[in-house]
Amino acid sequence: MILVTGVTGGLGGLILNGLKGIDDIEVVPGTRKGDGSAARRIDFDDPASLAEGFAGVDVLVFISAGYAEDDIVLARHGAVADAARAAGVKHVIYTSLASSGERMTIALPHRWTEDRLANGPFEVTILRNGLYTEIPLGLALTGAAMAAETGIFAAPFGDGRVSVVAKEDLADIAVRVAVETDRDLAAGNQSRHAGRTYELEGPTPIGGNEIAEVLTESLGRPVTYQSISLSDLRQGLEGSGMLPYQITHTLSIFSNVKAGWTEARHSDLEALLPNVPRPVHDSIVAAVKAGGFESQSLSSSGES
Repeated sequence: MILVTGVTGGLGGLILNGLKGIDDIEVVPGTRKGDGSAARRIDFDDPASLAEGFAGVDVLVFISAGYAEDDIVLARHGAVADAARAAGVKHVIYTSLASSGERMTIALPHRWTEDRLANGPFEVTILRNGLYTEIPLGLALTGAAMAAETGIFAAPFGDGRVSVVAKEDLADIAVRVAVETDRDLAAGNQSRHAGRTYELEGPTPIGGNEIAEVLTESLGRPVTYQSISLSDLRQGLEGSGMLPYQITHTLSIFSNVKAGWTEARHSDLEALLPNVPRPVHDSIVAAVKAGGFESQSLSSSGES
């Protein structure tokens, strides 16, 4: 049996849906509340719930529990590792952070969790996921209105670029690894993915100039990239309603981008995907056009 944690989130939900479509796979979703039947209660903040939740599970797809201060994340992940040990889970698949993010503040709990899992009695596969396509896509959408009006796309990339990856691609790989692991265990074999760490980053890095080019295509008018400082970024974030730790992590990400450390040096993505990676370019174009910015740019330029 495979259990997927965090299925109400974007990545966990995609993985669960992918596994549900495979006839010979028994998969159980894990949610914070559970429902006692279809979904098991897997609450990382209530370690007592985990022992029962992991009972009978062979393969645990452990979606990282971010969006909190580091000490909270460490406590959550430590509880998962302890409960998996106690329940006799045979194999843990953990969604971690790619090596290009090694210097980011978000890396610490991921690397700590990798070490903690490595000391468990179960086999482990680490899926080191790259940053999601939503980062440049979100910036493009945020800047599209200004770009349509002024022809300027302002963002904190400096001259750096980041190797982002579609969440759907990461889900497809997690499904493949989980299915192959479950089948290997059912046959009495060790998983072919046991002890493996996969770097999963997109093949095409994207920065401010690339986003400006996509906006030019999407908006139907020339758009030029203009870099903004981290100080300007901090000022904007402090008025956004984000929590302090979220501001810290965001600044850290773009500090790394500006330093030129966020381009992938190696990736296993294409070797593990059944198809070619989903292109970032197409996602941004579709999102900008869906947002109505294209028609806004045409009206502002006097075209009908």
